[in-house]
Amino acid sequence: MMKYLLVILLLVGCKGDVKNKQESTKTNSPKIQSGVSLVVLGTAQDGGSPHIGCKKECCKELWNKPDKTRKVVSLGIVDYENDKRFIFEASPDFTSQAANLNEWADKENDLMPDGILITHAHIGHYTGLMFLGREAKGAKKVPVYAMPKMTEFLSSNGPWDQLVKLKNIKLQELEINQENILSPNVNVTPLQVPHRDEYSETVGFVISGKQKSALFIPDIDKWEKWDEDIIDWVAKVDFAFLDATFYDANEINNRDISEIPHPFVIESMELFKDLSKEEKAKIHFIHLNHTNPLWDMESEAYKLVLESGFRVAEFGQKVDL
Repeated sequence: MMKYLLVILLLVGCKGDVKNKQESTKTNSPKIQSGVSLVVLGTAQDGGSPHIGCKKECCKELWNKPDKTRKVVSLGIVDYENDKRFIFEASPDFTSQAANLNEWADKENDLMPDGILITHAHIGHYTGLMFLGREAKGAKKVPVYAMPKMTEFLSSNGPWDQLVKLKNIKLQELEINQENILSPNVNVTPLQVPHRDEYSETVGFVISGKQKSALFIPDIDKWEKWDEDIIDWVAKVDFAFLDATFYDANEINNRDISEIPHPFVIESMELFKDLSKEEKAKIHFIHLNHTNPLWDMESEAYKLVLESGFRVAEFGQKVDL
């Protein structure tokens, strides 16, 4: 009898140890957070995944079994010391992304971020602002940081101008290469990049925290078209979240690739091939088109990226700034 009792006690003890170990390794528990954290809230290109009208294998299973982690590109910043939250891009998935950011910050779900920063006027980057209007949240003066043309676009075109008129949002105009203090621990600087600027200019952001910094460029035509050196910028920051819309030209066989220029991942890897191991590890590829093989962690493309020393941004990923 004593033998069986000892076995039961041992099993109960082991189960308790496993539970404690799981709880102690939770990285998103607000109780153990401090300083400034950057959280990846979305990694997909504007059209999302699955993509409208897509019948390819990359989307086929997702129509019946949606992947809740496949959200349109967005980053979140939490300044725990100053109780501030900021979100980069107002994507079509803004509703869930704002809630996710609040989870990281241990805030109520209905609270709006302390600021929204927009890179440009393409649908994956600003249309989530619609949820702040009278048909949805009916928000009050949520600060929206944008460049001059983007600010003018939102102020002069419906339905976005209604957000301004009803004071759902409060536009904060940015200046190129000018640092903006969002909180005592968070500064951002917009960098203008070449892209299809039909309605606004396009920028990336340097996001500086208490100790580290990150570069966020989800959209650019080609690295060589930029009057800045991306390699120099990677050297200046601790993390770089860079445009990886297409892995290569083979993905798009039904559209003119010249109409949607982006640096292919294979081009970026070639450009960065001579960087040190430490510099390569800074680079996180983001803004993946639904056709991009980097969605599949078992693909040869994904394995090659990691073997080459680079990384692929993941939903829920957190880095400390």
